[in-house]
Amino acid sequence: MFRKPLIALLAASALVTLAACGGNDDSGSGDGGSTEKVTLKFQSLAFQKTTVAATKKIVADWNAANPNIQVEYVQGSWDSVHDQLVTQFQGSTAPDVIQDESADITGFANQGYLADLSQYLSQETKDAVSQGVWDTVSSDGKVFAAPTLLQSYVVFGNTALLKQAGIATTGDSLSWDDLQANAKKLTTGGKYGLGWGLKSPTATVLNLGMNFDGAFFEGTGRDAKAKIGDAELEVPKRIHAMAYTDKSIDPTSLTQSGSDVLPGFFGGKYAMIVGGNYAAQQIVEQAPKGFQWEVLPPLKGTSEKQAANPQTLSVPAEGKHIKQAAQFIDYFMKADNLAAVGQGDWLIPTTQAARDAIEKATGGKNGWTQTLASGEQLTKAPFQSVENYPKWKDQIATPALQEFLANKIDLAGLGKKLNDGWGQVNS
Repeated sequence: MFRKPLIALLAASALVTLAACGGNDDSGSGDGGSTEKVTLKFQSLAFQKTTVAATKKIVADWNAANPNIQVEYVQGSWDSVHDQLVTQFQGSTAPDVIQDESADITGFANQGYLADLSQYLSQETKDAVSQGVWDTVSSDGKVFAAPTLLQSYVVFGNTALLKQAGIATTGDSLSWDDLQANAKKLTTGGKYGLGWGLKSPTATVLNLGMNFDGAFFEGTGRDAKAKIGDAELEVPKRIHAMAYTDKSIDPTSLTQSGSDVLPGFFGGKYAMIVGGNYAAQQIVEQAPKGFQWEVLPPLKGTSEKQAANPQTLSVPAEGKHIKQAAQFIDYFMKADNLAAVGQGDWLIPTTQAARDAIEKATGGKNGWTQTLASGEQLTKAPFQSVENYPKWKDQIATPALQEFLANKIDLAGLGKKLNDGWGQVNS
């Protein structure tokens, strides 16, 4: 979900200001007068310049206020974090604070590699995050991570082309039927209404599938069973229809990444694109001067629900300093710190106070109002409780969806591959 090659844009000074607000006067640390000096390794997956700067600022502020609990910043990568953690857990070399995402930590938690943080995190942190988001990192009363940032999928529009076609972009939501109708109306003169970078389609399909109550799985852990029916196939069916029946989606875009479709969007090749809300950062950075764009209201099927698959901070169960690591996580979760990294990544903080801080800092411009609104109905999805989901996603779902979106198999064939493939990877 968060593995995306983005280019930084926000001024580092704005993020430093956010990170500094209310920081040093309340570290949330609680050295507690202890004379024991410990050093915690924090494996961060921040990769954009602004987010790295904001994260390092949080670490520096913490270290200045907590001489007995020092945090060492260690750079990790979204591209290799799962395999790296497998090796680290097996070799008992995992860092003291681990950044990942909820869909990836389920297996590690079930295997006993992650500490239960429920007794260590402050009540302030617990109260700041909604229960639906806590559910994505919890099981059997245990909390295996603190959820930090969220992503939603939104529609970006070329303002000039939308106005020219007389398409309204106001309202609380955008129905899938209207999206399809708008895309068809905007397809004219050799240009498409919609470009959609779906080279890696699984996360998009499963997240937006919740718009139609798509579950994909029943049960939890290794006992989960695949559930592939009409609801689960609704999103790929609609995308396929727009591409091959309406011919309103550029079929070439379906083989491209989210970043690859941006030049076509800037050049008017398509009037709208669908992507993770973080793409707004690239748009601001890369769009030609004078290009006007907007974020449309959240997509809605039977609901506006999407999967909440937050970035997370965890602690290894074998860690020697679980209490101190949790104290640093509490500090990271403070509103202004979350706002700083959220604004840097153009992602939605999990706490309302941090979202309010971003709204205030940005004035809601560049789509922030709609982006923050799109996070209001994010909740736990069934696939987040499935232990072998990462393997099914990579080995089964992604190639099957790619075949379907390339018009090489039909909808029934897609459903069969998704269902049968679960048995193959979970046997």
